Amino acid sequence: MNVQYALLSDSSWQHLTNWQTLDTPFMSFEFWQALSDTGAIGEKAGWLPIYVLIHRPNDRNSDVDSDRHNHADNPINNKATEQVLSSEQIGEPIAVMPVFIKGHHQGEFVFDHAWAQAYAQYGLDYYPRLVTSAPYTPVTGQRMWFAEGEMLNADILKAAIAGVDDIAQQVEASGWHGLFVTPEMAAIANASMPTDIEIEVALKNQANGVVAKSSELPILERQGCQFLWQNKHLSKDSQPFTDFEAFLSTLRAKKRKTIRAERRKVNEQGIVCQRKCGDAITAADWKTFYHCYVMTYAVRGQQPYLTLDFFKKLAASMPEHLMLAQALDANGEIIASSLFLYDKPESKNATLYGRYWGALGEYDSLHFELCYYQGIEFAIEQGLRYFDPGTQGEHKLIRGFIPTKTHSLHRIYDARFVPAISDFCAKDRMHMAQYREQAFEALPFNIDNMPTFDSTNV
Repeated sequence: MNVQYALLSDSSWQHLTNWQTLDTPFMSFEFWQALSDTGAIGEKAGWLPIYVLIHRPNDRNSDVDSDRHNHADNPINNKATEQVLSSEQIGEPIAVMPVFIKGHHQGEFVFDHAWAQAYAQYGLDYYPRLVTSAPYTPVTGQRMWFAEGEMLNADILKAAIAGVDDIAQQVEASGWHGLFVTPEMAAIANASMPTDIEIEVALKNQANGVVAKSSELPILERQGCQFLWQNKHLSKDSQPFTDFEAFLSTLRAKKRKTIRAERRKVNEQGIVCQRKCGDAITAADWKTFYHCYVMTYAVRGQQPYLTLDFFKKLAASMPEHLMLAQALDANGEIIASSLFLYDKPESKNATLYGRYWGALGEYDSLHFELCYYQGIEFAIEQGLRYFDPGTQGEHKLIRGFIPTKTHSLHRIYDARFVPAISDFCAKDRMHMAQYREQAFEALPFNIDNMPTFDSTNV
């Protein structure tokens, strides 16, 4: 495939073609615009975006070797490049991958602090570093926008990574980190990497003073574990649940009793829960929600990443993806809120995403009710296939959330660190595989609904 890349500093590329709707709300243009408009991404936030645009060259550039990569509106510096393309010279857009230049690790959820410490021990700079992710969002999904009719393949990913390598060279980044990528992207990256022998040769050359080319360096994979609820009986019929009790019927008796007891405790405290969607969420609801959300950070002595204005912009631009669960005390006052985003129910893998929570006080079992059980009920009512409640926590496991593999990709540009970090990643993958298997054994389902562990897919 004859493809090239261009580096762009703004989102003008959005108007170059018709883009597909991606697999989560967190890659929607509306979500990213809200982040940008409220300062959650940008230079001041330490999330400086560069967009790698993959395109087929037009006739004027058809004589350019497809292995050469071209730059449009170079946002990084004013150094001369092999060939500079204006925006008008860009051919047929195929895909765009966002890359952030970062001087910190905030809002990422895949941690490489130990790598930064290793660099510091040798007196080397780990920053800046490059990150491709949905900011502040530990949700697996596509990390590129695609034009209508296009899909990820090895040629597109190779061109995107070449663009990343170009950015890294210009800003002297230590590495690139693609976070919570899809299994498909991880598989393509793994299949297209240099062979072990080629990597060994590059490392030996580096030891002899010959700087390794970026293309000679591997992309390393890390794996993690999150917990995903599935809206279906896990027995052979695989039918979706009709209500919350149908879900409970798939659990062992002791676990059913525990969940019912937790929900009863909420009622006994005089707390009533309700859900609102989209335009039904009022300005007063948003103000109260944000007060609750800030409290989650305040108890840890921190400030939240996101502002009230950010959530208001979501409410204005993408209300069809928002659900707010509220807890009211005996006086009718809101004491806790939990905000969810969700896919359109007709989507192939329609998912509910539990994202932002907070409470104004301590209440027995309220977190479980507002963040998990209200979400499960909503997913069943809407016919959503999955419920992703957020990162971490074995307490999700015993409530029917199944351990699921996550993927991240990493390119380290100083070849001297590649062997040690590669070994770290390999051991980390082994550890996480063992953890997922152990977590699987702790699932609360009865024998008729216990899924079979598959290390390749879970």
